[in-house]
Amino acid sequence: MVTEQTYSWPVVITSLIKGEDLSFEAAAWAMDRIFSGEASPAQVAGFLTTLAAKGETVAELRALADVMLSHARTIDVEGETVDIVGTGGDFHQSVNISSMASVIVAATGRRVVKHGNRAASSKSGSADVLEALGINLTLTPDQVEQVAADAGITFCFAQTFHPAMRHAAEARRDLGVATAFNILGPLTNPARPTYALIGCAKEPVAPIMAGVFADRGSDAVVFRGDDGLDELTIATTSHLWWVAQGAITEHTLAPEDVGLTRHPLETLRGGDAVYNADVARRVWAGETGPIRDAVVLNAGIALALADAKGTPVDDPIVALRAGMDAAEETIDSGAATAQMERWAQVSTALGQ
Repeated sequence: MVTEQTYSWPVVITSLIKGEDLSFEAAAWAMDRIFSGEASPAQVAGFLTTLAAKGETVAELRALADVMLSHARTIDVEGETVDIVGTGGDFHQSVNISSMASVIVAATGRRVVKHGNRAASSKSGSADVLEALGINLTLTPDQVEQVAADAGITFCFAQTFHPAMRHAAEARRDLGVATAFNILGPLTNPARPTYALIGCAKEPVAPIMAGVFADRGSDAVVFRGDDGLDELTIATTSHLWWVAQGAITEHTLAPEDVGLTRHPLETLRGGDAVYNADVARRVWAGETGPIRDAVVLNAGIALALADAKGTPVDDPIVALRAGMDAAEETIDSGAATAQMERWAQVSTALGQ
C-alpha cells in the first residue's frame, strides 16, 4: 500500500504494476498532480494504463472523481436535482435515450441538471443532440445555473465545467484506449445532483460506480442492459444497483416485469444529431413504439428514485411502474414538448 511518505510517480505506478490497490489518498495525490498540470504526459499515461490494467477500486475511483470535482467550475442549483447520464462506450449507436428521458422528468416538475459531452463512441452525444434541439452550449456556468432556475432543466457541458481535463488530453489521445477518465463523467456532475441515474456500459464497472455513490452517501441507481446498453434496455434483461442510505441493493429487471414487450436492440438505433433530434421531438409529441418504451422506462427509474426521497424501496418494480405511468402521462399531456421548447427559449435568450 502506498503511504503519504512515499507519494511519487515511480512508487505509485510500480505499486499498480504489482497489482496493488492504492489508498484513497494516494489515488487523490496522483489525480491532483494531473489536474494541477504537474504531471508529464508519460506520467499521466503510465498511471492511467496501469490503473486500468489492475482494475479500479471504489476508493480509487472516488478519489479520482472527488479531485476532478475539486478542480471543476461548480454551480449551486436550488432544491432537489436529478441527472440521467450514461458512460457511453457501448458502441450500439442508439438514440439519445437519457436526453429524451431528462426532458420528460423535468416536465413532471423535477429540476434536472444534466451533465454530458459530445459523442465519443456514437454519432450523437448528449451535447450534440441538445445543440440540434436549440440548446446553447456556449453559456457560462452562471448562465447555466440561471437556465435551471428559469426553465427547470439545464445542461452542464463538460468542456466548460472541467477545464483541467486539458492536462490529460495529450496522454489520453495518444493512448487511444479506455481508462478511468471514460467513466468519470457521471460521477463528476458540477451541480452535485441530489439523485443520479447512471447507465454504465461495462459490466465490471457498474457495481464499482454504485460503490462510489454509497461511499459518498448519495442517492443513485446505476444500471446497464444485459445486452451492453448503457441504459435500461427493452431488448433483454437489465441489472440495476439501487443506492440509498449508504447501502446497495441489486435487482434484475425484464421488460415484461413492467408491462413492456421486448424489441430487438436494432429498433433503438439512431443516427447523427439532426436525426436523433427529430426522433426526440416525435417521442415527446406522443409517437409510440420501441423508442418511446425505452425512454419511458428510463424516465420512470429517475422518477422512482426521486419519489423514494432517499429511502430504499421495498419493490423497485412497483416504484418503476409508477414512475413510468407518470412519464407517459407527461408525454401525452404535451408537457414534454412544452418543456423542451421552454428550455430552448431560455437558453437562447441568455446566450444573446
